[in-house]
Amino acid sequence: MNDRSDSLLAKRGGCRSVGLCLFAVVVAMITLASEADAAPVPVRFPEGLTHGFLLVRSATGDIIGHGEITQIVKEGGVAESRLVFHFKDGSLHDEKVAFSQQRVFTLIRYQLTQRGPSFPEQIDVVVDRGTSSYHIRARSSDGTEKELAGDIDVPKDAYNGMIVTTLLNLPKGATETVNVLAFVPEPTAIALELAFVGEQVIRVGEQLRKASQYVFKPDIGPVKKFFGTMLGKLPTDFHYDCYILADEVPGFVRFEGPLQLMGPVLSIELISPQVTVKVEDEKHAPK
Repeated sequence: MNDRSDSLLAKRGGCRSVGLCLFAVVVAMITLASEADAAPVPVRFPEGLTHGFLLVRSATGDIIGHGEITQIVKEGGVAESRLVFHFKDGSLHDEKVAFSQQRVFTLIRYQLTQRGPSFPEQIDVVVDRGTSSYHIRARSSDGTEKELAGDIDVPKDAYNGMIVTTLLNLPKGATETVNVLAFVPEPTAIALELAFVGEQVIRVGEQLRKASQYVFKPDIGPVKKFFGTMLGKLPTDFHYDCYILADEVPGFVRFEGPLQLMGPVLSIELISPQVTVKVEDEKHAPK
């Protein structure tokens, strides 16, 4: 990465806010469990204006897609973010989240679309706290289609699309449990432990820094046996890891894991825009 560009991104919130949308999909297709005994996460670092870019790599390191995240803060302090991934195979991941940040983070509205060969399940989801409603359209790999709509009481600590935001606002080295909505297919709250496992050395330009490593552990509860067949098909390298800059002001470093339960393990990281050199500039460039 270009150090100067990355620094500018961090100052404008790019490194911190990229996590607003990335990880609702961590449990979007996982399982069913009972609501956890968790509490809303206090705001330590309010979110603001963001425009950042991301790179998606396969487990072998090949570039398979690019992402872009934008965020604005509207009247009343409500933040609205959108994360879009375009994959080389034509697949699309489009995720939107609106949330308030008055003392604690509160999810207001969540939307997710995943389509194309990169996703075993084709899905469109809308959950709205204001109307206490949800609408889901899904098509499985065997072509079975389902459409569901109904009422929902969204937990105060539900953080679909905001998992990394919660990590950025935890005390250094802390482990926390929050709720997320799993679509199985009805939206159901499950517990997700954000487990701190230690620090790793990372490189920022010529500098060596440290990043906190977190492992995401969903509680599949009493229905684990029901989903045993599906879970038995998971790849041997299946995992959800996230790395956060271990600094006074934290920042997103990298995510490793699938965007759907049965999908491949991916790596997602920040990328800096590059200025294209014009032909005439190349002619006058020093040899």
